[in-house]
Amino acid sequence: MAQTSLAKGAAPARAWPVLRSFAGWRWTDIGPDLVAGLTLAAIAIPSQMATAKLAGFGPQVGFLALIAGAVGFAVFGANRWILVGADSTIAPIFAGALAVVATSGSADYAASAAALALGVGLVLVLAGVFRLGFVADLLSIPVTTGFLAGIAVHILASQAPAVLGVASPSGPMMTKFVALGALLDESNPWTLGIGLGVLAIMLASEGLSPRIPSAMIAVALATALTAALHLESHGVATLGAIAGVAPVLSIPSVSFQTVRDIAPLVLIVSVVVMMQTAATARSFISDPARGPDVDRDFIGVGAANLLAGFTGAFPVNASPPRTAIAVETGGVSQLGALVCAALALAVSLFGGDWLAQVPHAALAGVLLFVALRIVRAGVIADVWRRSAPEFALVVATTLAIVVLPIEEGVGIGIMLSILHGVWTTTRAKTVEYERIPGSTIWWPRGALERGETVPGVRVIGLQAPLSFLNAYHFQQAIEALLEPGMKLVVIEANAIVEIDYTGGKVLGDVIGRLRGEGVDIALARLESVRAQQSLARQGLEALIGKDHLFHSVEEAVTALHAGRSG
Repeated sequence: MAQTSLAKGAAPARAWPVLRSFAGWRWTDIGPDLVAGLTLAAIAIPSQMATAKLAGFGPQVGFLALIAGAVGFAVFGANRWILVGADSTIAPIFAGALAVVATSGSADYAASAAALALGVGLVLVLAGVFRLGFVADLLSIPVTTGFLAGIAVHILASQAPAVLGVASPSGPMMTKFVALGALLDESNPWTLGIGLGVLAIMLASEGLSPRIPSAMIAVALATALTAALHLESHGVATLGAIAGVAPVLSIPSVSFQTVRDIAPLVLIVSVVVMMQTAATARSFISDPARGPDVDRDFIGVGAANLLAGFTGAFPVNASPPRTAIAVETGGVSQLGALVCAALALAVSLFGGDWLAQVPHAALAGVLLFVALRIVRAGVIADVWRRSAPEFALVVATTLAIVVLPIEEGVGIGIMLSILHGVWTTTRAKTVEYERIPGSTIWWPRGALERGETVPGVRVIGLQAPLSFLNAYHFQQAIEALLEPGMKLVVIEANAIVEIDYTGGKVLGDVIGRLRGEGVDIALARLESVRAQQSLARQGLEALIGKDHLFHSVEEAVTALHAGRSG
């Protein structure tokens, strides 16, 4: 059903300034969207309550986050399935950082979180408008995997006291774990049973079908059990009286100093949100004819964060698991997300009596399930098998997030990912090419048992973009290959997809020096359009000469060097 509607709505999709996910929507699609919305509500409502608690808020604020996320993205986003709301990936990040700025649960804390959401929303909208989707690629898979593992440890540490029924210890992460170990003997068997029971139900249900609203079922059973057996008298803590809330637009009141304090956090949370939004949009492509529109989805998630900030909630994010549910239940548009938000609003306004009986341990069990799900054990094992240096990135990122304040750990993870990319580029070596015997194909030396060379000719190639990171190493490699009697150097440029100013300057110097010494130079297989444009823009095309640009190495050798030898 969803694919049929997509086909009909694909053509005008980009012409819609808003409500793009509804392009081509028909009344016959209301059934699948309602089913998707009901299923999403059953799954999202308990998790939004739990995530709000993780973020340092009452459960009703999680409903505000879900409503803001659904409405903001439905109006301004492009993807038909992405569900935006409170997210356990970013909640520990900003909760820990904001606790330094203001006391958790205070009016200043709430205002700071709302201001943070506005800042994240502004960054996301600008990133989408200026088409900065590539920023989401700054985090490599090993760093992302370590980041999620570290977040899982934080969730475990924050929720273990609720499951054990003990007071939450303070101090650094390792101190908390030591303190929790000492409090194991004081744990409440009822809260422990509720927390682990919710976890067990959710794990078992996931094995049967991810579409089962296991969180709703488990929390409802825990609530019913608590009320029936009067477990509050046995030390089981419940949410208590909860005032219903409806979205009301207002501007958070924060000082200039608070804005300065949260500015670095805005950037860190924004990068994480962009990363997860891009990954979700690329994993669940709702318009196969056009592919993912990551930049437009950035605007949608940015609008969701702005709305969250103006309604007194906190930063929101795209949710891969809930988006998958929208796909699996046959959702056609963002109407499913809006139905889910409407049901969340109804629960917030009229479900106070039921919510008051929900045990804290039940919500903690939901978050323990989330923590287990975000640890990518299979990916960690795969990285270990394939690349020891990148496995070190997983470990380093995890430790940074666990040992250091979480926002600093995330910042270090981002820097490690960038440095890894720089290191990978700088490691790109200049290789020498030889001709495969009996052919016109030139291939890197060492990959063949025996290759042919041409006297007086060297064929070399840089297997990376030519930039400030490797330009001087490239120059040194060329000079090291030169020897008396050299007549021609051919640069096999298939892998040079970009030439920056430094790379162009160094290449120009190499061309001038070689020709000054009587050695001709040519470029072969410069296929990248960007590199070709850079070559022309920097004057290198005129310097080397159009008659020295060739489609193949063999063509260059034949045209510029007389004779061959094996």
